[in-house]
Amino acid sequence: MHYQDPDVITKLLAESRVIAIVGLSPKEDRPSHGVAAYLQQHGYRIIPVNPAAAGTHILGEHCYATLTMAAAALQEQGTRIDLVDVFRKADQVEPIADETIAIHARGFWLQLGIVNQEAIDKVQAAGIAAVADRCTKIDHAIRHNR
Repeated sequence: MHYQDPDVITKLLAESRVIAIVGLSPKEDRPSHGVAAYLQQHGYRIIPVNPAAAGTHILGEHCYATLTMAAAALQEQGTRIDLVDVFRKADQVEPIADETIAIHARGFWLQLGIVNQEAIDKVQAAGIAAVADRCTKIDHAIRHNR
């Protein structure tokens, strides 16, 4: 389980300031929305990525159709995506892994219940830290409340 290394988790949460939430729902009752709101309340800038909500605003941030489009827009603002936090089914994450590599993010995080070994292997081979089957909100709360 090299994708649940506590040191990698701690480092990603400490060093990431801009987190793209792929699959972020505009619906407040969805887990992705709650996680994103929590992260935002704890000083992270969240970048919504959801093709169905593209062009709208979620939690006060512009929503993008793709990770690549989000990264390009942020680059124009002089910033970058540090961490890609994924709320998609396991069979849908390989293209997101490819985009994560293309935008040179520091980390690739698959939420609770999501594991795709091919995607994990791919990003790790590109030198990107990977976490799977974990929740950024839970892991942040554990480390923040120590």
